[in-house]
Amino acid sequence: MRTQVGIIGAGPAGLMLAHLLHLSGVESVILEARTRDHVENRVRAGVLEQCTVDLLRETGIGERMQAEGMLHHGIELGFLRRRHRIDLKALTGEAVMVYAQHEVVKDLIRARLDYGGEIIFEAVGVSIHDIDGDLPWVRYSKDGVTRELRCDYIAGCDGFHGICKQSVPSGALTTYERIYPFGWLGILAEAAPSQGELVYMNHERGFALFSMRSPSVTRLYLQCSPSEEIGNWSDDRIWDELLLRFSCVDGWEPNTGRILQKSITPMRSVVTEPMQFGRLFLAGDAVHIVPPTGAKGMNLAIADVRVLARGLESRYKSGSTTLLDRYSEVCLRRIWKVQRFSWWMTSMLHKFPDANLFDQRRQQAELDYVTSSRAGALSLAENYVGLPMDSFGAD
Repeated sequence: MRTQVGIIGAGPAGLMLAHLLHLSGVESVILEARTRDHVENRVRAGVLEQCTVDLLRETGIGERMQAEGMLHHGIELGFLRRRHRIDLKALTGEAVMVYAQHEVVKDLIRARLDYGGEIIFEAVGVSIHDIDGDLPWVRYSKDGVTRELRCDYIAGCDGFHGICKQSVPSGALTTYERIYPFGWLGILAEAAPSQGELVYMNHERGFALFSMRSPSVTRLYLQCSPSEEIGNWSDDRIWDELLLRFSCVDGWEPNTGRILQKSITPMRSVVTEPMQFGRLFLAGDAVHIVPPTGAKGMNLAIADVRVLARGLESRYKSGSTTLLDRYSEVCLRRIWKVQRFSWWMTSMLHKFPDANLFDQRRQQAELDYVTSSRAGALSLAENYVGLPMDSFGAD
């Protein structure tokens, strides 16, 4: 099989890249190890930056998001049992959309199949070859038959543990990493959200987050040890801890209900540089992981492939590789700013095991500043709704 761009991975990065390339007249084939059902039902974060919302609308993917997504004009920060609203819309003129990542994936898959684009699900044993030459290729197996995909470029959108990054020669990439001394216990609950915006709560027992997935499903998180076993957390224990951490002087608390899903996720920050080697370009979780406190994971992946798609479009339309050659440089400027923000939100809201009373009071002072100073609130709001995708030299 022959195509212009071989894309490994049918997550948001790979699917959006294929969609943008299709709109530019560039051919691509997506290889995905999992089934379509698995990919479409992986529950992930669901806060979309303004730029991501705009891109989905502009490229014809936003119809269901517009109908079912929940537009949020603000968020709340809670500490010392009081909640303080940050008005994103008033501060920046922009907002965020709560629309689950797997719903975005469903929309992208449906659009691609509708226009005849190819996604090869259950492509196993994937290996990539000759990425430092002019004609890289991919070997994979489908239905017990070994096949080859020949292409001009390969886009590695196969996640943190994917084969693409591992295929780069040793020493060619540098990874920067921070492991946090806590994790998030997350649940989906069959309970109508008790208020309309996200609540980030700083508590002496640890961080908690109130979010939602639909008018009838609440998404909640609480800070825990990264080595904690989910089996140690009964439903009653989870609700007791959440209600304690969200306890406010005004009496607000989340609605409770049947827990549909629960899991524990470790927290880390990772950046790998550069994001390209020869004819291989890495995007999304393959090269960066952010703690979910800032709600940036999928948004950062979308920003990557927007830059990559423009570079590939320029290469095929004009023959110029200038934008492709600058792919890492352009993306990494935004990535490190997003990493800074996600680290800042995480450090401001979580309880660190080695923190003393001074650290606790300093943390409260920072929250007080952010929620009482327009300058402090504006900085948070500007980053939360998303730094512009076009302000980093992509044009």
